[in-house]
Amino acid sequence: MIHGVVLGVVFGAVTVEVVRGFSAHYTHTVVSDLSEEGPEYARAAAQRPTGQGMEAFSRAYLQAHVLAAGHLLVVGLTGQPTLASPGGDALASRPTVAGWLSTPPLRSQLQDVRAGASTYLVLASPIRTAGGATIGVLVAAANLAGLQTQRDQVLLLAGAEAGVAVAAALLSSFLIMRRLLRTVGAVTRAAVEASVGDLSARLGTEGGADDEVGRLRAAFDGMLERIAAGLDAQRQLLSDVSHQLRTPLTVARGHLEVLERNPAPERAEVSHAAATVIRELGQMSTLVDRLLLLGRSFAPDFVEAEPAALRAFMGELFAAARVLAERRWKLGEVPDVVIVVDTAKLRGALLNLADNAVKATAPEDEIELGVRVDPALVFSVADTGSGISAQAQAEVFDRFRRAGQTSQKGAGLGLAIVKAVTEAHGGRVRLQSVEGSGTTVEVVLPASCVRPLPADEADG
Repeated sequence: MIHGVVLGVVFGAVTVEVVRGFSAHYTHTVVSDLSEEGPEYARAAAQRPTGQGMEAFSRAYLQAHVLAAGHLLVVGLTGQPTLASPGGDALASRPTVAGWLSTPPLRSQLQDVRAGASTYLVLASPIRTAGGATIGVLVAAANLAGLQTQRDQVLLLAGAEAGVAVAAALLSSFLIMRRLLRTVGAVTRAAVEASVGDLSARLGTEGGADDEVGRLRAAFDGMLERIAAGLDAQRQLLSDVSHQLRTPLTVARGHLEVLERNPAPERAEVSHAAATVIRELGQMSTLVDRLLLLGRSFAPDFVEAEPAALRAFMGELFAAARVLAERRWKLGEVPDVVIVVDTAKLRGALLNLADNAVKATAPEDEIELGVRVDPALVFSVADTGSGISAQAQAEVFDRFRRAGQTSQKGAGLGLAIVKAVTEAHGGRVRLQSVEGSGTTVEVVLPASCVRPLPADEADG
């Protein structure tokens, strides 16, 4: 309703302005035409035959002069009878015009004059001799009935166009609002269903997704999908964690129950049971610590980057990796640059890769740690071990998924942590592996993580 009133007011104002502009233009045109009558009369008077008086000239001029439709001329010479074109007598009798005829004005006068049922726009111009003496007045008039008729037509046309425009605007607004409100209603229903746990509702992309309404539908569907995926991931995580914790708890409880049933256990039996329980509790503690690390990886302040010399970092990493197991360890050439990373978390992620390489290799296999700048910062851990099957590569970075054989020990969180740390740095993980021929895992960090070595250190 308000929208319709506003549109009506706006289009009404536009219509009034159009009519006003038309009237002003029409009036200006009429005034220009009337203004030409005086100079034209004066030129003709100056060229009249020798000996012809002004009164005789004026009669002849009014008879011969062609006027536009609705125009009149009245000539009033001092001391002479008033002369007028056909229809001009009624205008000459009006008080305003009669006053000009009796006392010619010193300068041109423009005024509206009512004569009978008609209104005239009248221009009174003084008639002067060659010496500049005023000897009469020339009254030129234009009937404004044509203006009124054309103004009414313009008003009718502009009003009709405005009405059509208002109707079209209201109809389009109604259709848009109907679609929008339908979408809002669908969003409301889907939100209510989601609030009670049903996340299966989808709005679809009715009418396409190239406008605001379509994008609203797509955004809401995307939000529902992300919420559903998050809940599914949460349920899967709880299931996986329960499964991972159940095994060490079962083992520890089993050993304690054996001790409880034995009234006089041997010291060796007690020591074995205690060592087993402590080992299982240690695995549980490690699992919980890794899960907490994965949980914190979603926080915006998870990474605390600081500058570090790449060669020193790789040297410490290589020394720590060699302690993991006896392998043919190799360190590739290291660029002499400064990196800006969270060294503790990145070191832990790369050691996870090294530990996985150890589990997939034998003592005679080779494990190479490398790093390069091209211009991204790329860390790599390559081994000549058993490799990973093509089927396992698709899910190897998921939680609780193992890269090698299922008989290998571990909770399956190492590569998930590597992925989380890498993505927190703005990077990505790449995996290349051929079953039976080894595996190469690359941690690719943005080029912004690399800084040139300070000049004094480079010289040193």
